[in-house]
Amino acid sequence: MKLLLIESQGKVEKLQGILGPGWKVAASLGHVCDLPERDIGVQPPSFKPAYKLSERGASIIGRLGGLCQRADTVYIGTDPDREGEAIAWHLARTLKLGRDVNRVRFTEITESVVRKAVAAPTGIDYKLVGAQEARRVLDRLVGYMVSPALSKLGGTTLSAGRVQSPAVALVVDREREIAAFKPTDHFGVRLSFADAKTWTADWLTVPDWASEDHPYFQDEAFAQAVADVRQVTVQGCEEGQRRRSPPAPLATSGLQQAASVHLHLDPEQTMRVAQKLYEGGHITYHRTDNPNISEESYPEIQALAAAKGWSMAPKLRKFKASEAAQAGHPAITPTHWDAEDAGDTEEEKAVYHLIRQRAIASQLADAVYDTRTAILTGEAEGRAVRFKAQGATVREPGWLTLLAGEASEDEEGEGRGPLANPVPHLSAGQALTADSGELLRLRTRAPKRYTKASLIEKLEAEGIGRPATYAAIMGNIERRGYVGEKQRFLHPSETAYFIVDQLRKGFAFIQVDFTREVEAELDKIAAGTATYLPTVTASHQRLLDELAALESATASEASRFPCPACGKAMRRIKGKSDFFWGCSGYPDCSETRPDDNGQPGEPKPPPSSAHNCPSCGKALVRRTKKGKDGYDFWGCSGYRDGCRASFPNKRNKPDFNPPQQTQGTRRSDKP
Repeated sequence: MKLLLIESQGKVEKLQGILGPGWKVAASLGHVCDLPERDIGVQPPSFKPAYKLSERGASIIGRLGGLCQRADTVYIGTDPDREGEAIAWHLARTLKLGRDVNRVRFTEITESVVRKAVAAPTGIDYKLVGAQEARRVLDRLVGYMVSPALSKLGGTTLSAGRVQSPAVALVVDREREIAAFKPTDHFGVRLSFADAKTWTADWLTVPDWASEDHPYFQDEAFAQAVADVRQVTVQGCEEGQRRRSPPAPLATSGLQQAASVHLHLDPEQTMRVAQKLYEGGHITYHRTDNPNISEESYPEIQALAAAKGWSMAPKLRKFKASEAAQAGHPAITPTHWDAEDAGDTEEEKAVYHLIRQRAIASQLADAVYDTRTAILTGEAEGRAVRFKAQGATVREPGWLTLLAGEASEDEEGEGRGPLANPVPHLSAGQALTADSGELLRLRTRAPKRYTKASLIEKLEAEGIGRPATYAAIMGNIERRGYVGEKQRFLHPSETAYFIVDQLRKGFAFIQVDFTREVEAELDKIAAGTATYLPTVTASHQRLLDELAALESATASEASRFPCPACGKAMRRIKGKSDFFWGCSGYPDCSETRPDDNGQPGEPKPPPSSAHNCPSCGKALVRRTKKGKDGYDFWGCSGYRDGCRASFPNKRNKPDFNPPQQTQGTRRSDKP
């Protein structure tokens, strides 16, 4: 028997059917080993990770170990990326398969690709393992070394992340840009002409009336005079053609962005759907930053286009990848190009449609437009003014046959873009009469808040993170309450501002440029031009220096949440049932505050009572004890002022004459 070990249980049935009798396919269900859950798990000077079998992993290794003993040959076919390579190494190590294990990689689950892979196995790529291990350890060092210091400053549990924190910083910075933005009111003019079809011309304020540095015309009176112009002359009219190439096939970040914009799917949800499509053999591997299809796929697209009557590009179209891209596997494409639908759920079918349409359209012919641009001249208050009319019509749709909605990308909004402006043929010197003129009251807009899609686009553009991490980053910063989503736009929380401001006092990893450099260093490890230990050692020493500098810089600063009684820092504490805030000076100071969404709130006044304390005269308050008995004693509302009087509850009234007074009855310290 030949044994193939893979990651996902969802692939087992498909692969078993491809390989047939004589093969056994079994899944590891992802990672079987990881660093300890409650310990950093890596120490200088060797920084050798102390990997542990998880409880689930131990059970899986026990099952897979029995299969390995019965197998003639063992193959490991985990996912073809750095994380998959690390999982393959963990499996080989814990199952004692040796360093020369048969490693197979396939980017799609089709018979031809899978059989070709198992026929020519290679070894584990230890450079990729080293790169993944370095990433995991660097993330661990930041999390375990910086988060406690951040939590101490914040008075509550806070989390720092090597990639997570720069993502939060981008959202915080954008919110501050919006808050600081001062809008500029300015004016424009649009003339309308009623011919066979209504068309428009816009007043050219730059460079005649405004500059490139300050392109806003702010004289309303003169702008109104321009809007009153009716007689104009054609200065010139140019006709030509414009070609527009299709967008690239979808890579991981592009898929997450497209699914967010067009399907309103969360990035994590998109990746789960794509995983199902990959496991079902419908698409190629969905974790990639390569925007190009494989050369083997081109003839299939040609055959499909010929059958459908679509015009193709003259040769395989290539797209430029980002400098940080790992072009190991191609863009996400269908495995069966003629299959118009695939997937079991509506979401799977919609995501598959996005992938297929973009992949096919990328190899179709350019869209060709006929363009017409006219310059018109007139006079306002004795001064010459110019107007520009611009229009375009589609001559040859090319790839727009599949992605007709993409034509709107050229539009300028409100149906006034070139495609919505049917400018007629005009001759130089021709006199025209405008049907109407409109004064446009304009205002500059603040930068837009990020959506999850645009934040992923920004992370990719800045070289922060990798395709497999974007969805997790979005999920983490949202679950931890650092970023919230309102009408699909991301808003930072008060905690996010605090985290970013504290980290910027001295930590390099919060800076976008530095994070990009770390990603480049990990790429060098994967390529074999850098090694694990120097990279990790340098990062560890830098964090030590930064932590020391932070402690020195904040030693004299007031606490974020000072105790109202003594001024010492308040700390967020987990009580029996929920959180509360207590003074760090306890037991000398026992001041507490309720937890109000992660911040200390004001204590609620005790409920009024008709029963007064016989010791000090203040109102008695019924106190709750958990359990079936409900309220079980009465306590003085002057507890915080030192009165500890308490009395048994008798028919919802305090019993002032108990056999033995219960002074000192245990009370909850929780506010």
